[in-house]
Amino acid sequence: MLLDKVGVKPLVLRYTFSCPFSSLIYLSFFVLSLLVIGCKPPTTTQPKAPAEAYQHTNMEIQSEKHKSVVHVPIELSIAEVTKHLNVQVQGLIYEDNSFSDDNQDNFKIKVWKRAPIVAEARDSLLYYTVPLKIWAEKAYKIAPLGIEISGSQSTEFQLNLKFMTRFGIDPDWKVSTNTVSAGFDWVTKPSIKVAGIDIPITGLVSRKISENLGTISKSIDDNVRKNFIIKPYVIQAWNLIREPRLLSEEYRSWLVVTPTDILASPFEIKNGKISATIGIRGFTQTVIGAKPVMKPVVDVPNLIITNDIPQGFQIGLIGVVPYEEASRLAAAQFIGKTFDFKDGKYKIEVTEVDIYGQNDKLVIKAGLKGSINGVIYLKGVPYYDADTRLLSLKNVDYDLSTRNVLVQTANWLLQGRFAKQIEQQFVFPIGTQIDEAQKAIRQQLTNRKVAKGVDLGGRLDTLVPDQVYLTPTSLVALVVAKGRIEVKIDGLL
Repeated sequence: MLLDKVGVKPLVLRYTFSCPFSSLIYLSFFVLSLLVIGCKPPTTTQPKAPAEAYQHTNMEIQSEKHKSVVHVPIELSIAEVTKHLNVQVQGLIYEDNSFSDDNQDNFKIKVWKRAPIVAEARDSLLYYTVPLKIWAEKAYKIAPLGIEISGSQSTEFQLNLKFMTRFGIDPDWKVSTNTVSAGFDWVTKPSIKVAGIDIPITGLVSRKISENLGTISKSIDDNVRKNFIIKPYVIQAWNLIREPRLLSEEYRSWLVVTPTDILASPFEIKNGKISATIGIRGFTQTVIGAKPVMKPVVDVPNLIITNDIPQGFQIGLIGVVPYEEASRLAAAQFIGKTFDFKDGKYKIEVTEVDIYGQNDKLVIKAGLKGSINGVIYLKGVPYYDADTRLLSLKNVDYDLSTRNVLVQTANWLLQGRFAKQIEQQFVFPIGTQIDEAQKAIRQQLTNRKVAKGVDLGGRLDTLVPDQVYLTPTSLVALVVAKGRIEVKIDGLL
């Protein structure tokens, strides 16, 4: 104002800024990029879920059968066999009491057992001695000096008959013996007197006895076949083996043995016993639910004679983890847990976990938030780790659809250790279930008298992981317990 009044004009300074148009464009894009990057939201993932699929049902798994053999030892004490023979063979055991026309020797004979039968074992054969007292009467006709004299004269003498027997079992379950003569020894020799003259008849008696040794041997064999009965005891053992045994009240699991056929070893005679082993071969399984109903059988299959009876008994022990329980345990382990990647540049937090099956693989659905929002899917193969006694996973990796999405949106997650950490920490304890089942079986096998004269015994030696099955409701781990089971039966004689 003052300058205007004195006629002085103000000084105006002007500065012109010159900038090429292309530089403005680049600058604009740079600023815009910074704004976009600064405001970009986290990546959202929504890959296609793997299809749920199952190759096994719970019923199929509990019907999983394991070949097994239950041993039924058969032992006959030689002393008991001898005692039984002595009860069966008493008094008069043979007589030919006629001078008929068929009796060319004009010889009558009666045979008694005079003392207990004595038996011993040698070279897998049973040798026994039958002490006999024999009365014999010889009819005679003589004509000294042309005068015919006829009559009969009797005598008594003693001898020991000797036999050897091989024992066996026929396919129809009848105990058989093959008895042959081993000769005889004179204790006192026979003779008769005619007209005051001693006439030895040793040769005649020897021939008569030799002619009847086959009959006596057959009589012994018939006696054994008639009185040594095994089949009713085998039927008893067969039904005993089929009876379901409770393994766990909590899990309602039962041990079921389904016999199929029966093997038997040849009889052996040693250490004062006649012995053989019957092997009832069949299948074992663990059944869950109500006690299976088994109707007793009244007959058993024919016997298969073999020198090699398998030793192994095995039963599948089942550990079950329902998917709901598995998801609950996994949620407690992972939900709320944060994982860092690229030195903390990226972070994700697990918000949900769900589990289901796809054939032989377990599918893990994981909800995430942080540098990724949404869900991803991983798959792994479940197995039972015998060392840790945990149901675990191996070969955990991203499902193909999830992998394709992450390649485009969050490759850093693929390069991290997230899948491996899931594999290492995704475990379920089932050792207690296996322990309970194993304990229950051992209790069932500890020298239990299950019926009069019948004892059930055995042992479990090893536990061998078999397989983990995925069913529509559960993860089912099958562990095979191997050992030996015997059913001992007393009172065969």
